[in-house]
Amino acid sequence: MDKTYQELTITLDDNFVDFIADFILNIHSEGVELGKGQIIIRSESDLTSVKDALVSLSDTLGDNIQMDFTLEEKENVDWIKTYQESIQPIEAGKFYIFPSWYKPKKGFINIKIDPALAFGSGHHATTYSCLEAISTYVKPDDKVIDVGCGSGILGLACKKLGANIELCDTDPLSVESCKENFGLNEEKYNKLWEGSIDKAEETYDVVIANIIADVLRFIAKDLKTATKEGGYLILSGILDKKEELVKESFKELTLEKRILKDEWVTLVYKKEAHG
Repeated sequence: MDKTYQELTITLDDNFVDFIADFILNIHSEGVELGKGQIIIRSESDLTSVKDALVSLSDTLGDNIQMDFTLEEKENVDWIKTYQESIQPIEAGKFYIFPSWYKPKKGFINIKIDPALAFGSGHHATTYSCLEAISTYVKPDDKVIDVGCGSGILGLACKKLGANIELCDTDPLSVESCKENFGLNEEKYNKLWEGSIDKAEETYDVVIANIIADVLRFIAKDLKTATKEGGYLILSGILDKKEELVKESFKELTLEKRILKDEWVTLVYKKEAHG
């Protein structure tokens, strides 16, 4: 163990802590501590690249999310062990999401995800609500695609329900993370690619997109095209103040269910069959 480590503190609106933490875990493979209006990252490696990625994200999001950064060098402690001890398994719908240092749970469909190594561990409200929706709307032998798959947690949930799953993400780190987590759970996907839904070659019984509202609106046409008639579209990553804008982009579909958790909304649409 090195004598010192780097500590990057991000100060931001508390409403966005979980969302930004998910982004960080997608690019950084060590412990992340969440506090009220604050995220702390610690590493023996240089954290400048993580800070630069967050600055770039902040520029992309414009005025939506403001972040302040403090990068310090500190005396080393066994913070990885402390971090692991702070992570608790969760139950969401039919699923039990647990890190590898816990045991599976009877009576649930078990999914193993190590939060320190992957984007999306089920703890964020959007992921949690998607797992609830998947529990209801995904059936055995369904053809499903997870758009913006991150860690692959939602695709894994569909696979464990007996669906045929394809996944995609524009971030190459997410694609690798997804591969690792399918391996960790001894499951296989049909296809996985770097890119978005516009590269899909088929249509699907269920299309899942847990991204952010502005991106959902931008790719709305492709998401609807990829959904079979009679199929379902599960949309998440929507802050409640952006909900009406998203609904406007999908107004020709039938809204089957709305799930609100904290300030995040998940919408389940059905694409009605037309004779």
